[in-house]
Amino acid sequence: MIWPLENVPWQTALPAFVLEGVFYASLASDRIRARLEQLPPLLFAALLTVSAILPYCLATLAFGTFRWQSLAWITMLAAAVSFWYILLPKKPAADILLLIFMAAVWISRLFPQWYVSPYPRLYLPVLGQLMWFRTGLFAMLSLRRVKGVGFGFWPMTREWKIGVAHFVIFLPLAAILSWSIGFAGPRIPPLGWEKTSLLAVGTFFGILWVVALAEEFFFRGLLQQWLVAWTRSEWAGLLFASLLFGLVHIFYRLFPNWKLAALAALAGVCYGLAFRRARSIRASMVTHALVVTTWKIFFA
Repeated sequence: MIWPLENVPWQTALPAFVLEGVFYASLASDRIRARLEQLPPLLFAALLTVSAILPYCLATLAFGTFRWQSLAWITMLAAAVSFWYILLPKKPAADILLLIFMAAVWISRLFPQWYVSPYPRLYLPVLGQLMWFRTGLFAMLSLRRVKGVGFGFWPMTREWKIGVAHFVIFLPLAAILSWSIGFAGPRIPPLGWEKTSLLAVGTFFGILWVVALAEEFFFRGLLQQWLVAWTRSEWAGLLFASLLFGLVHIFYRLFPNWKLAALAALAGVCYGLAFRRARSIRASMVTHALVVTTWKIFFA
């Protein structure tokens, strides 16, 4: 058996991944964000745009897949998010439009067209995905200055407990729903338990710090809170946010993927409950990462 990443020239792609990793990890530092927030907003937005294109340039120039057209699109999209709150008022309508814009770009799956690697097992589009999440998070945290999200990379003990508890609640409900709609059956992992355990740990933290962090920030930290305020109901806001979260997943693989959308909506309810109890996305991130890891190890 050939290990999936054998013969991949990681040393060639390493500078781009390290650079994006540094940019992305800077989100976790309150000190770095505070210093950046002291800059004039125009300069901050310009630096955010430049940081969005540098990893692309490093990676594609190294592999000979650089395209000016791709660079132009990446620059325009990153600039749109970076300068969003420079050009538009910091009001609910602008907030909702930004979420729609970011979701539309994400769902359209444009990044694989731009971040091209000659090695299929080296998935360069992840650089674009990280960039997109990072740019939106910085725009909301440092330019919009949203509050009450509970943003952070590492959950506190109480948040771990709440996240795990809501994952346990989700499991039997998901099993019943999955069986009733004929979604999918579990499988025995093919790699053996030692490699599967390592894969599960790596998958968990990868999901926790990227997908769960971004999705919980936008869906629970922002959208759910806004919907609660607009509807004046905790339950209405939670349920509406969960339904929208489920609908986003309808585009996964074969459209329309109603079965996955239904399970995602159910998961969204559990994520929303975890966020509501902890008042922090770090708790719902734990639930989210556990759900996705379980899916990838035992079902996907």
